Amino acid sequence: MKVDRIMSREPISVKAGDFITHARQLMRDYFLRGIIVVDDGNRLVGMLNDQDILQVTSTRSNVTVGGYARQTPTVTPDMDVMKAAKLIVQSKQNRCPVIMSTDEHTVVGILSDVDILRNVEIPRNIPETIEAIMTKKVKTCSPEERVSKVWGHMLETNYTGVPVVSNGGEPIGMITRRDIIKSGAVRSSLEDERASSLNDSPKVKKVMSTPTYTLSESDSVQSAIEMIIHYDIGRVTIVNGNVKISGIIDRQDLLESIVNAWTE
Repeated sequence: MKVDRIMSREPISVKAGDFITHARQLMRDYFLRGIIVVDDGNRLVGMLNDQDILQVTSTRSNVTVGGYARQTPTVTPDMDVMKAAKLIVQSKQNRCPVIMSTDEHTVVGILSDVDILRNVEIPRNIPETIEAIMTKKVKTCSPEERVSKVWGHMLETNYTGVPVVSNGGEPIGMITRRDIIKSGAVRSSLEDERASSLNDSPKVKKVMSTPTYTLSESDSVQSAIEMIIHYDIGRVTIVNGNVKISGIIDRQDLLESIVNAWTE
């Protein structure tokens, strides 16, 4: 299968000379997790993701996109999906621009981990249960914590989402980078120059996504893929027999498990 068959065409993009605030607004308006950066000729400059957006503060909000664009793997329409998947996993990015050819860098589409998960056949030698590939050390937060505190932890750890738990430790929701950008809380926690303390940012309960999506440790990898695709979510909380969080699994974990199975 070639990339051309499953990529999304005419992706939203920004110019390298656009202000970073414009890119953030587009990501909020279109619920994007990443946006392509191009030059005036629609040739690829790089990619801007939600973490890049979250790192912009009020004193730097007048800078242009080009300074934040990160390099991406070279993916073309005629590339085999298996090879493209490996490049995405190696780059630790969840989407990648597709250019016309290795010689012509005009952007013609975008390929995401979800595009691949939705279309490839699950290898037979993939681990049988989620427990084998999930992340077991999970950072959680309470609905009463401040967004600025969670945001800081996301930047330090490169986490894209943090489960929200009740006082009893049961999962009740998830707060993600996209939630913070979409809600506008990123402005109040980062751009408001009067926000001199954690107490000036909104509480997690005002921003988090609900309901919480959970699976058990013994559920199949296929079930996690199906849930992520069906609900358009980035990760699933894994619970044990006591309905307490024992792990988390995201799109990157799932794609990596497939790529690893291909190479065995």
